[in-house]
Amino acid sequence: MYVKICGLQTAETVAAAVDAGADAVGFVFAPGSPRTVTAELAAELVVQVPAGVETVGVFRNQPLSEVLDTARRAGVSTVQLHGDESLADMHQAKAAGFRTLRAFSAEAYNAITAAEKQAWDAERLLLDAVEPGAGVTFDAAMLHSVPSGFWLLAGGLTPGNVAALASSLKPNGVDVSSGVESSRGIKDAALIRAFVRAARS
Repeated sequence: MYVKICGLQTAETVAAAVDAGADAVGFVFAPGSPRTVTAELAAELVVQVPAGVETVGVFRNQPLSEVLDTARRAGVSTVQLHGDESLADMHQAKAAGFRTLRAFSAEAYNAITAAEKQAWDAERLLLDAVEPGAGVTFDAAMLHSVPSGFWLLAGGLTPGNVAALASSLKPNGVDVSSGVESSRGIKDAALIRAFVRAARS
């Protein structure tokens, strides 16, 4: 089970995620989140991450030129697009040398056509609750079908519910942010460790 811990802002929580065995750590560059960091702070944190752990920059409806510039300055390996970005944007980010992830809400994924699903399913996807980072639990009942390729489950996951949701939906991995926080935007090292353990159970 691939595990991504997102919305990290401090050296301590990055170390906790890495030590717990996370496969990826995420840094939010989308404006308006309590977890948003600057490219400069992210760059300081990224250098502490071992080579085998994916570093992900999260963006939402920002100009692609800004996305790529910020990702380069931060030194992340992966660009996660969490808005209305197109398949062409994904391909452009890959051409610029980044791995990619594209997030959809269950609602948005349901709304695309079968042909569009086939095209998107060739990408690495993340299925999330409608409001990312809000701690709202992903409503599995809403999902008409799951992606046929590599995909991550996100949205309201916690150490208490991740094992059951992962068992029923069978994603390739899971992504957590608010579910490992002691208060909004503040990550908790013990919860990070508990989440990774539960996800892999």
